[in-house]
Amino acid sequence: MEPTRQPIRVLVVDDHPMMRDGICASIERQDDLVVVGEASDGQEGLALFRELRPDVTLMDIQMPVLGGIEALETIRAERPDAVVLILTTYPGDAQAHRALQAGAAGYLLKSCLRKDLIDTIRAVHARRRVISPDVAQELALHAPQERLSDREVAVLRLVADGQSNKQIAWALQLSLETVKSHLKTIFEKLAVDDRTHAVTVATRRGYLS
Repeated sequence: MEPTRQPIRVLVVDDHPMMRDGICASIERQDDLVVVGEASDGQEGLALFRELRPDVTLMDIQMPVLGGIEALETIRAERPDAVVLILTTYPGDAQAHRALQAGAAGYLLKSCLRKDLIDTIRAVHARRRVISPDVAQELALHAPQERLSDREVAVLRLVADGQSNKQIAWALQLSLETVKSHLKTIFEKLAVDDRTHAVTVATRRGYLS
């Protein structure tokens, strides 16, 4: 007689109560999965991860207090074998690249949850990496050398806030020429011609929230 398999223990971290309820309801309908905890932000999720040691952690990206990618980075630093599945509303490549670099086991769009969530949990638990097709396409479209550096993102955040080149230079303690050089590189990488379009494209791709 085969020994009874233990269900896959899942921690759900998302700041939207209705989203959490829907995810938990889907999981609880499965014989081989069980929800062991729920958290409403990354910091709470981190504390529950340390306490519960789940088999799989479902982690939203955009959350108050501590974001999902920051929580993922901390979890993976403490436990390199941790299985964390990132959930997101946006298919942009920048956040996905950062999450996968940090060791996310999967990257799933919330629009796919109803159809793909359960199979994806089982797949990442079996040590297979899963990426939503729309996200995989965005990653394939943008070569690594086209990605914005942390400094370029910092410049662009200030552009999005309506700061002039002079104000950006003062805020980041850079010369005016360096700011202009960063903006030129940003425009080239994003394939845009002006500041407004740069902010729009960077937001769509996930550099700016």
